[in-house]
Amino acid sequence: MVNTSVDLAGLRLDNPVIPASGTFGFGYEFAELYDINILGSISLKGTTLAPRFGNPTPRIAECTAGLINSVGLQNPGIDAVLSEELPRLAKVFRKPAIANISGFAIDEYVTCVEKADKAEQIGLIELNISCPNVHNGGMSFGTEAKSAYEVTKAVRAVTKKPLFVKLTPNVTSIVAIAAACAEAGADGISLINTLLGMRIDLKRRRPVIANVKGGFSGPAVFPVALRMVWEVYEAVKLPIMGMGGVSSAADVIEMLLAGATAVQVGAANLVDPFACKKIIESLPAEMEKLGIESLEEIIGGAHNG
Repeated sequence: MVNTSVDLAGLRLDNPVIPASGTFGFGYEFAELYDINILGSISLKGTTLAPRFGNPTPRIAECTAGLINSVGLQNPGIDAVLSEELPRLAKVFRKPAIANISGFAIDEYVTCVEKADKAEQIGLIELNISCPNVHNGGMSFGTEAKSAYEVTKAVRAVTKKPLFVKLTPNVTSIVAIAAACAEAGADGISLINTLLGMRIDLKRRRPVIANVKGGFSGPAVFPVALRMVWEVYEAVKLPIMGMGGVSSAADVIEMLLAGATAVQVGAANLVDPFACKKIIESLPAEMEKLGIESLEEIIGGAHNG
């Protein structure tokens, strides 16, 4: 009997498979399709201080082996998430969930995390620092080590829950930024967020996405994500949630061998709402085929020789 469980910064997961933020709603929507308690956990829809309608449409563009989205963090705001969405999830999901927190200024992050810290259902905070910093000319918090350090340190002061920082791949050195987050007190790193991409409508001769550019995700980005997980694992001694194009049990194992402790599944959920279920159900057989008895034993295993 293989052992699929992993320890994620003190949070024991039955398996390492977690639906990624923005691809699984607030979780309860999928409970109508299958028992979502088979999931390791759920990274909830990205949440901001105030409600957001999101970006203008069109927001989605299809690509070869992936898609581009520019949804714009549409969500009801932190207060509604805590008072309405979490109670709905609690009716169908018995495990701790992951709060994905976004913001446009450090004080917004701090307020949201302070509120989420009080929620018993939240087992882990995932800080999305890919948002534009309104006090720094719109540059993303996650594109330079200094700003990543500052927002992580500020949030660290208001939560005792495990704190993972989700990093953008659209940088010159993912390692330097991960190291800054670790120095500021992060308990772990989530990577990668989407790559920046665009498509053009040949008939209209205009960009498909209303905002021109958007986040590119799907199987095509898997090798990039795997490489960044590998680099961060070698440089920063923190647990990693790896994501980016994961769509099979084999991908999960490859991510763990590169250094991830848990793995998030994103775009695959948009193509097939049963994607996570299928991956979890096929994981034991994939482990047996590869002679793996315990997933925890293979974390970072590809670095050993």
